[in-house]
Amino acid sequence: MIGLPNRLVRFAIVASIVLTFIFLGFTQTDKIRQTLDLQKSGILGGNSEKKPEAPHEYYEIKTHKSQPNTDYLPDGRVNAAFVTLVRNEDLHDMLLSIERLENRFNKRYHYPWVFLNDKEFTEEFKTAIRAAVSGGAEFGFVEPKYWSIPSHIDQDKMHASWRDMEKNNIIYGGSESYRHMCRFESGFFYRHPLVSQYEYYWRVEPSVDFYCDIDFDPFVYMKENEKLYAFTISLHEYAETVTTLWDVTKAFVAEHPTAIHPNNTLEFISDDNGQSYNMCHFWSNFEIASVNFWTSEPYASYFEYLDRMGGFFYERWGDAPVHSIAAALFMDRKHLHFFNEIGYYHPGITHCPIEDEFRSKCSCRPSDTIDFNGYSCNKHWYEVMNIPFPQNYELYLK
Repeated sequence: MIGLPNRLVRFAIVASIVLTFIFLGFTQTDKIRQTLDLQKSGILGGNSEKKPEAPHEYYEIKTHKSQPNTDYLPDGRVNAAFVTLVRNEDLHDMLLSIERLENRFNKRYHYPWVFLNDKEFTEEFKTAIRAAVSGGAEFGFVEPKYWSIPSHIDQDKMHASWRDMEKNNIIYGGSESYRHMCRFESGFFYRHPLVSQYEYYWRVEPSVDFYCDIDFDPFVYMKENEKLYAFTISLHEYAETVTTLWDVTKAFVAEHPTAIHPNNTLEFISDDNGQSYNMCHFWSNFEIASVNFWTSEPYASYFEYLDRMGGFFYERWGDAPVHSIAAALFMDRKHLHFFNEIGYYHPGITHCPIEDEFRSKCSCRPSDTIDFNGYSCNKHWYEVMNIPFPQNYELYLK
């Protein structure tokens, strides 16, 4: 009679342990299901209907008051620089971009410039650039290991893919150098010692223009408002260049569910709660961003995962969709910003503020802006972020 209770106790203990493992198993399975069941809960398992309140002064840069901050440089500037990946033969076009940005902004602030090249810069290039900039210039070499085809890439498969893309007239479909550029801008530029010394960078390319006087410091605005990524133009990507990028991203998320920020911007890049990618991306030839975001654990792991999958070479994954997907998923939406005030032109595409208040500051024509064109994602950005549309924006719908 004494042994029976002991057996019952042992049975109860064993049963408790078994039930605990079963519970934990179901819990873990449920977590995985929540990650993968995009139809019900999206890539995040969050609320796709969230619409944050946007402050009325979202675009009112003129209302922003700079605050004293000991993190700033002695002259009040932020630890920041312009960063450019450029070739020697692009000198003339680069000088045009420098002249325009110096005239519109940097002649008053004198931020430094960093120029990177997979070839050594010529003395002619360096001399001309130093004479054009107001804040000093540094010139860096991109090592071959960051500008070459990795050993794990099947080059027969790669070249076959390039031939197919060329046959289908996909832009840069057969270009090796373009792929090196996209991979470098996705995962390596911020590791270069000339860039990693800075807190923020502003990417500038040859042959671009800046249409508006910039009478505030975007770097200071970024820092004081805790912004980590800013853009002026957003577009739809060519779907043929990123065929598997979203599937690979979902696989990464399944393995790293904690990488996703709970207050993300998934609905900017997906119209069906994460089932598919809608091709919206920030056009990264203009971006002002935090260097530290790219070195953070979520992004570092994401890039390494993408790089192992080989899509930079088997397909033609661009740095713009890679940056955009990462910013939308891994970043709190409050850290993203649209610089409407900065009129910008990259060959073929223009962002021009359409509000009347900018006419005396900007030389662009509002009718040229791509913002409300069907190819642009800027209108979608207004909707996702619950930002009031500019007055009379309907006049510019195309």
